[in-house]
Amino acid sequence: MTKGQLVLDGRKVLVLEDELIIAFALEDMLADLGAEVLVANSLAEAQVKAVEPELSLAVLDVNVHGLKSYSFAEELVARGVPLIFATGYGDAEHPPQFADTRTLTKPYQRQQLLDAISRIV
Repeated sequence: MTKGQLVLDGRKVLVLEDELIIAFALEDMLADLGAEVLVANSLAEAQVKAVEPELSLAVLDVNVHGLKSYSFAEELVARGVPLIFATGYGDAEHPPQFADTRTLTKPYQRQQLLDAISRIV
């Protein structure tokens, strides 16, 4: 990456997060990395926003209003969209098909997000 080039330069990133403060902080971090961010705070809203054909990445909260986001994650993976999970529970509870998916444990910092993105993008 050259000086001045942003990691996510113009790429569309879907954020699924039900805690608004976390969603806004993540949106800011991703925007600072050059992303065009689509924020959803429910699975239904995320499914609507995921219709976007050019998603480059999704950052998904695992537990959204008491529902797990794994079935939605499977839909994104089937479309070839890379994922990062974000959770306060670590990655111990992921189903086997997501055992190797990058996971950020809340609270996380910008550098942890950047490291996870750099391994995917």
